Amino acid sequence: MQEDFLHYIWKFKKFETHNLKTEEGLPVTVKQVGQHNFNSGPDFFNAKLEIGEQLWAGNVEIHVKSSDWYLHNHEQDLAYDGVIMHVVWEHDTEIFRKDNTAIPTLQIRDYIDFTLLNNYKKLFAKSNTWINCENDFAKTDEFVLAHWIERLYFERLQRKTDYIETLLQESRNDWEAVLFKMLAKNFGLKVNGDAFFSLAQSIDFSVVRKSQSDLQRLEALLFGQSNLLSETFEDAYFISLSKEYNFLKQKFGLENKHVLPLQFFRLRPPNFPTIRLSQLANLYHQHQNIFSKIIETDTLEDFYKLFNVETSEFWKTHYTFKKESKPTSKGITKSFTDLLLINTILPLKFCYAKQMGHDIDSTILQLASEIHSEKNSVIDAFNRLKKISKSALQSQSLLQLKTEYCDKNKCLQCAVGNALLTK
Repeated sequence: MQEDFLHYIWKFKKFETHNLKTEEGLPVTVKQVGQHNFNSGPDFFNAKLEIGEQLWAGNVEIHVKSSDWYLHNHEQDLAYDGVIMHVVWEHDTEIFRKDNTAIPTLQIRDYIDFTLLNNYKKLFAKSNTWINCENDFAKTDEFVLAHWIERLYFERLQRKTDYIETLLQESRNDWEAVLFKMLAKNFGLKVNGDAFFSLAQSIDFSVVRKSQSDLQRLEALLFGQSNLLSETFEDAYFISLSKEYNFLKQKFGLENKHVLPLQFFRLRPPNFPTIRLSQLANLYHQHQNIFSKIIETDTLEDFYKLFNVETSEFWKTHYTFKKESKPTSKGITKSFTDLLLINTILPLKFCYAKQMGHDIDSTILQLASEIHSEKNSVIDAFNRLKKISKSALQSQSLLQLKTEYCDKNKCLQCAVGNALLTK
């Protein structure tokens, strides 16, 4: 038996509410269970209970055993003097406040439907399963699951909003600078994401603004700060970039000692950092007010048009400075744009609207539902249980479900777990 299960029972009144009696024999009527407290102090604040003929307002503390009160030294803590009811699974001793007054005790196991208890034990049974409910996940009611998926998506957006707000503080509320950092990180993908982010962090965004009008200057800035110009090549383009970067470095006092090294190993050539940096430079060259455009854009097709940029000419015949390759167009694909939308654009639009006091939830949901589902091991595993992930809305929600609920055994806070407990 775990306390979180008892919290769940009390919070949602999953017990027989009639004919309740304390261990002292006094009748109990629950008017309000109180507000669940996730911090230090009693488990539920501001409960209202009628005990005997007296109406009480105060706090409720929950334990597996009554004696846990003393195990946790609550009798010495003034914060627990306002407890009006001790709810326990097993009453094994009388308990008292700091002033030695007795606290009424309710042994709640006497009022629970044991079907609920059996479902709880089944859900948390120790086994080599991927998630606790994997044998029953497919049976979840479609209506319950659809609403839970939507809520999970906004939970994930909120988590990303917290990260964006941290970047805003660091950037003195410069939304353009935050966008640049987030886009840079996502252009680097998993392998070079941290390196690209460190690159963006190493440049004051004012320098990017001043370099946007000249594509080669902007490329020189990004390549130079990434240490890609540290070698020597007898190529006019490379020499021109090096000269331009040396000028910028001196003019703006640039330094890159904290920029992480870039990785080429095990990457497909279209994802080489050279290609992604050139695309990023061209994006900012073509759209010098890209943040405003992103905020104003509300359709998937318009986003595809906005991000429809290629590399500069040199990179159409190269993947690295060392070797020429067969000529090919190296533009930002729709699938790559989808990743940018999922990880940067939609969270940024959501955060900006929230700060401006605007409600764009329906627009965000519409866009997320139109983007193809991500493909990874977590999504594949959920789809094996139930063919569920068809869009980014669902794949993002499932990632949130796995990392924040399934992996942490928070089944009692999950709509799926709740449905299984009460079936």
